[in-house]
Amino acid sequence: MSQLSEVNVEISVILGRSFLPMNQLLRMGRGAVIPLDVGEHDEVWILANNHPIARGEIIIQDEKVAISITEAAQVFDYDAAAA
Repeated sequence: MSQLSEVNVEISVILGRSFLPMNQLLRMGRGAVIPLDVGEHDEVWILANNHPIARGEIIIQDEKVAISITEAAQVFDYDAAAA
C-alpha cells in the first residue's frame, strides 16, 4: 500500500468551454473575461490525469472555491460534451 501513496495524480476541473478567434485571444490582456458555455448552477467535470472520473458542483465558502462530487463520470457523456 505504501507504493500507492507515492503515485501522483493530477486533478483538473473543467468549468466550461469557449471558442474564440485567435485574433481575439491575442488581444486579451490582464483582467479579460472569457465567456463560458455554462451557467452558475451547471455541473463541472472532474478529471484525473485528463480522464473523466466524476461530475461535481462548485461550492464557495468565504474566499475559497471547492468542488463537491455529485456522481461518477459517464465517459460517453464527457465525449459528447467535447464534440
